[in-house]
Amino acid sequence: MQETPDLHGAWPRLDPEKIQRLSTHGERIPTRQGDVLFRQGEPDYDFFVVLEGSVAMVDADEVIRVHGPGRFLGELGLLTGQAALVGAVVDEPGAVLRIPAERLRLLIARDSALGDLVLRAYFIRRSLLIELGAGLRIIGSRFSPDTRRLRDFAARNRLPHRWIDLEQDTQAEQALRRLCVRPEETPLVILNGDRILRNPSNAELARAIGLPTPAAHGDVADLVIVGAGPAGLAAAVYGASEGLNTVVVDAVATGGQAGTSSRIENYLGFPSGISGAELAERAVIQAEKFGARLGVPAEATALEVENAGYGVALGDGGRISARTVVLATGARYRSLDVPGLERFEGGGVYYAATEVEALQCVRLPVAVVGGGNSAGQAALYLAERAKRVRLLVRGGDLGKSMSRYLIDQIERAPGIEVHLRTEVRELIGDETLEAVVVEDGRTGERRVHEARNLFIFIGADPCVGWLAGQVELDGKGFIRTGDTLPLETSLPGVFAVGDVRSGSIKRVASAVGEGAMAVRLVHERLSG
Repeated sequence: MQETPDLHGAWPRLDPEKIQRLSTHGERIPTRQGDVLFRQGEPDYDFFVVLEGSVAMVDADEVIRVHGPGRFLGELGLLTGQAALVGAVVDEPGAVLRIPAERLRLLIARDSALGDLVLRAYFIRRSLLIELGAGLRIIGSRFSPDTRRLRDFAARNRLPHRWIDLEQDTQAEQALRRLCVRPEETPLVILNGDRILRNPSNAELARAIGLPTPAAHGDVADLVIVGAGPAGLAAAVYGASEGLNTVVVDAVATGGQAGTSSRIENYLGFPSGISGAELAERAVIQAEKFGARLGVPAEATALEVENAGYGVALGDGGRISARTVVLATGARYRSLDVPGLERFEGGGVYYAATEVEALQCVRLPVAVVGGGNSAGQAALYLAERAKRVRLLVRGGDLGKSMSRYLIDQIERAPGIEVHLRTEVRELIGDETLEAVVVEDGRTGERRVHEARNLFIFIGADPCVGWLAGQVELDGKGFIRTGDTLPLETSLPGVFAVGDVRSGSIKRVASAVGEGAMAVRLVHERLSG
């Protein structure tokens, strides 16, 4: 079979010098046609470089790419410990270089040139797999809350998947009959083409695909970080790199609110911008390199005072003890007060604009609600694929809460219409969203705008309910800090960083700075 051309830069060809350097860390293995290098769903698979012949990448028995000499295999999950999203089968006999995954991680940490090459290719490959709808299959109704939950979990964790809608897909019923499953038993998740999970919890799905889950440890951690957004991940990187026994937990996914941003262009060091998801994935790899332990999903349900420090109770009944705690739980998206909105959530109404959601918008009219940076970034990103984007802003001036660079780009974008002093009053549609009814705040006039998808970015409320009054809050529910040490809460040794902290600046750079600063304060508290 002919090798698939590399049209995206995802499959760079290693030169002989790099292959020679790598060969000292692995072994050369002869291959025969049909040899399986790793199977879809296999955990702990190895890194391979094709030396001779070719290798096919397979998703549920369908060949999606073929690679010849000089190409290396694998994708982001190889570095983060996930099971293989696709399989690798020898197409033409030859030879491969096999390097254990753990050794590859060490090589990437030590060799910046090789690390940048592999990381960049792996990030692009993950995006391509998402676009292809490779990986797991979710079968369920768009009106099912559990279907929406599973789709949201997959999207937030950037898991390549394909959703089969029971209402829209003519083959869905046939698929259920083949699997001997009644419609009321959905949603289903199909892994590796044949493994079936019936309405799994997020934790069950995470275990099945190899996402890191928190394990009970008898030792007391130096630092437990609750929340894996930019602030929490920064604390994890700095804490672990400075030798602290560090554990990070998050209820849904790494990246937090920033992880749903399609492109962050004002973050230092990334002049061409970077997606929130890629920034988070890079941070996860970095934190794990230094020894931090991550658990996702792992919902913190209580913070309790212990003799030697604190205990963080988890939703699965587990518990983590720690000498110090960093609270980085961020904030939860606000919704619109519009009748019937929940019917379309996850199937027309979204609170994030990532690659997964953008695939639902190709050549369709969409609307974005909000006047901040997240709304502006979403409008620009969606305009690359959508037929038209209407940006609906309640206020009368974009400059009040949006960065100037975004405003300039929006004004130049031909596919974006900005509607100031405008609010959504009604959603129109039966099984799918068809249009929105908006009201002009100056005249009271109502209009109908066609919109097949609606994206909402109107702020968020702090995630502090699980703390049950253990720390002092301000009048809006955010965590107060700074009475003794900067960023320290009313509990000694418990710090708050990022969006959940009272008075924080809602920017990725400031969240990262607070996460790093918290670690210095943790050292000060531990040595005090």
